Amino acid sequence: MSDEDHDFESKADAGASKTYPQQAGTIRKNGYIVIKGRPCKVVEVSTSKTGKHGHAKCHFVGIDIFNAKKLEDIVPSSHNCDVPHVSRTDYQLIDISEDGFVSLLTESGNTKDDLRLPTDETLLASIKEGFAEGKDLVVTVMSAMGEEQICALKDIGPK
Repeated sequence: MSDEDHDFESKADAGASKTYPQQAGTIRKNGYIVIKGRPCKVVEVSTSKTGKHGHAKCHFVGIDIFNAKKLEDIVPSSHNCDVPHVSRTDYQLIDISEDGFVSLLTESGNTKDDLRLPTDETLLASIKEGFAEGKDLVVTVMSAMGEEQICALKDIGPK
């Protein structure tokens, strides 16, 4: 080995997978599943009986957690499905820029400036309205599979 010190750039992601495997038969309604490469919340699960030679099949209906599109998938119940790691984080809203990006305050006191305003009209209107009134707003950011989006809003009182 060498005596040199090696510096490694930390990207905060330890190479962890964006999904983990779970047996299809154990995934329930209101859980999460990856359908056609998109993270989805399961809204309906039905299981068919085994055929003469086969596996029981699970029919999943899911709604994409970022764009609200409905997706379906049929998987043998003994096979593994990908389940996304979904996390929610609260940030305090500092500013809304002209080009539709928000400036958020993290727990550590740093700013996070790479998130767009949500596409959901009612959430978008209530964020802009509350910000214009000078309220202290906390937004909930949902992240899964390398994507992030504002999904909820809390008012913690006037500034």
